[in-house]
Amino acid sequence: MKRINLSLFSSALEFARCRSWRLPVTGLALVLLAACSGGANKPKPAELKSVAPVLAVQQMWSARLGSVNFPMTLSVSGTTLFAAASDGVVAALDARTGRDIWRLNLATPLAAGVGSDGRIAAVVTQNNELVAVSEGREIWREKLSAQAYTAPFVAGGRIFLLTADRAIHAFDGNSGRKLWMQQRPNEPLVLRQAGVLLAVGDTLVAGLAGRLTGLNPANGGIRWEVPIASPRGINDVERLVDLVGPVSRLNDVVCVRAFQASVGCVNAERGVVQWTKPADGSVGLDGDERLVFAVESDGKVVTWKRADGESGWTSEQLRFRGLTAPRVVGRSIAIGDASGFVHLLSREDGTLLNRLTTDGSAVVVTPTLVGETLVVVTRSGTIFGFQPQ
Repeated sequence: MKRINLSLFSSALEFARCRSWRLPVTGLALVLLAACSGGANKPKPAELKSVAPVLAVQQMWSARLGSVNFPMTLSVSGTTLFAAASDGVVAALDARTGRDIWRLNLATPLAAGVGSDGRIAAVVTQNNELVAVSEGREIWREKLSAQAYTAPFVAGGRIFLLTADRAIHAFDGNSGRKLWMQQRPNEPLVLRQAGVLLAVGDTLVAGLAGRLTGLNPANGGIRWEVPIASPRGINDVERLVDLVGPVSRLNDVVCVRAFQASVGCVNAERGVVQWTKPADGSVGLDGDERLVFAVESDGKVVTWKRADGESGWTSEQLRFRGLTAPRVVGRSIAIGDASGFVHLLSREDGTLLNRLTTDGSAVVVTPTLVGETLVVVTRSGTIFGFQPQ
């Protein structure tokens, strides 16, 4: 494995304690790169100032799941929340009470998940297996040709999967039978974090390297491809431009981030880029009808006008605090940090409206709104349900 000059990355990401992984996939060796924190030169997190709550929020419940050390994504169907732990526990919870609807221990470590349509939940194991669960019972598992770090997408009786060799797979949700695979050109580096996979109307939309791609979900045929960022630089590290989740979708328009390169919005019905702007962040984004909200690698919270990409407000009060992607919650955006706090900032101007406490371990999943409940998951494996007033 060739050496990687980690100094090429932003100091805010602190790669000093990172490792590289080599992944065998059908004759190709991919190097997987994971951003992590640590190192003697890590910038000091911004000191938190006291806040007089403007937005009332009450903790309604908490539940134990198990530690989360993989890029887990929560899935929502109505008031049901699907979550998973690193050790292979998969659970469906009632987001109103935090009580289990069902819970299953697959007894194998997980690499990605959870995706669900409310009937079938799907995860990926570290042994490169796609596992489907229904009503707390495993119904099938299929071996994959490569690892996956993006949660499976379940819709229309099918399970779609984006693997680290930049292939998209479709499986029958009931039987696990492979329906099709679409393989796109590979590049030597990929990120060990969740990418982009969703539906817009009758189009399956996926992030493949620095491009957003629309596919026919029936057969995997490419309908359109548009660039969000193009590889640049003279080595593989500088050229890494994977798209990262979560994304912001409003009607047919999807706004997305390319890792440490840019953000942009695409009309996914026509496959047309509306705008792109340079941006130096490593986690996904969210938005409303007016603004797109994102967190940069140094912890600045930044916004762009959704219509044309012009700059909106910026907040520097959470710099270097190890932030999650933002989530729109009523008149605020919710952002978790590495100390277990959840910060609620005004959508209008970034003013701090409230700060929530959890168990002191890092918030590792983008805060998620389930009905009227704001759900937060920490690295130690506690799930919290908050009720904004």
